[in-house]
Amino acid sequence: MKVLIAIDSFKGSVSSAEGSEAIASGIRAVYPDADIAQVPLADGGEGTTEALVLATGGRFVSAEVSGPLQEPVSATYGILGSGRTAVIEVAAACGLPLVPEARRDPLVTTTLGVGELILDAIGQGCREFVIGLGGSATNDAGIGMLHALGYRFYSERGELSSFGGQALADIRRIDASGAHPLLKECSFRIACDVNNPLYGPNGAAYVYGPQKGASQAVVEQLDRGLESFARTVLSELGLDIGSLEGAGAAGGLGAAFAGFLQGRLESGIGLVLDVVGMEEKLRGADIVITGEGKLDGQTSMGKAPLGVASLAKQHGIPVIALAGGVTKEASALNEVGVTSYFSIVGAPSSLEQAMDPANARDNLRRTAEQLFRLIRAVK
Repeated sequence: MKVLIAIDSFKGSVSSAEGSEAIASGIRAVYPDADIAQVPLADGGEGTTEALVLATGGRFVSAEVSGPLQEPVSATYGILGSGRTAVIEVAAACGLPLVPEARRDPLVTTTLGVGELILDAIGQGCREFVIGLGGSATNDAGIGMLHALGYRFYSERGELSSFGGQALADIRRIDASGAHPLLKECSFRIACDVNNPLYGPNGAAYVYGPQKGASQAVVEQLDRGLESFARTVLSELGLDIGSLEGAGAAGGLGAAFAGFLQGRLESGIGLVLDVVGMEEKLRGADIVITGEGKLDGQTSMGKAPLGVASLAKQHGIPVIALAGGVTKEASALNEVGVTSYFSIVGAPSSLEQAMDPANARDNLRRTAEQLFRLIRAVK
């Protein structure tokens, strides 16, 4: 029997790699000689670097960069097995957890460190980039990142702009002449599962600003700055970043990648499945195991289990989905490729108990073993 295990992490509990190994252990208790392939997954958000590095036999790289408050932070990114592709989660350099709650202020937080990570990866020989947007503490439309890459932004008075969202409204001139020359050789694939424009009621500031520490007055200031910056970019460079779907992701980093770096905004799980070669890995599989911490209505709108199940369905392979919690909305998954789904929690317990890593691993192992006992009995 050939089994493919392709699960997302059970966030706050076990990583995709740890969960996969627990499931494999349960299967081997029933089928000791089973051919089991483990492909750790993520949906473009947290855990994407780890999943892609492990799936491709790559390596992790740590670099000291400027954090969101311009204080040094140690950030980790990945280089995939090919040696040419870097995978970077922007949160590693400008994530919300890097800013103490009392100091959260998107007027001043910057994406400078994201650009520094890109430079480090270029120095390592990478020319292809997979970027995970999400979890940023910033709302600077990517000017910090672009500054690190050699772009310069000036006010009407000819002064070099400062950092953070506060700088956007004053920018009137953009100098791209100092952009790193090797950027022309680089391609960027951006995992982006939101369609927010850069500014306006559904833009970066109004939708995401409050969770980054912005008051209503600051949200309005940021939104005016984003709109002003978009007008400047259009007049200076001929790039229309304002209305791009996904431009508002990660405080406007979506706009910076798509506009300045010609990045391609893609579905997170679709991108990940392509990079790991999931379609090829599915060939010959008898059963696919997928899952994540919770199967609900969000799962059927683009999460990892949906992507795996959709591909498996094309090949006629049955799919079992496992999760800590399952809501009634998860039934929609049966229409898109999930043959059956199960909660791994076998008895009443608190959320804390269910999410305890040791308990979660044991529950995954036990559930997998019992499912494959049933499969063996009916084969």
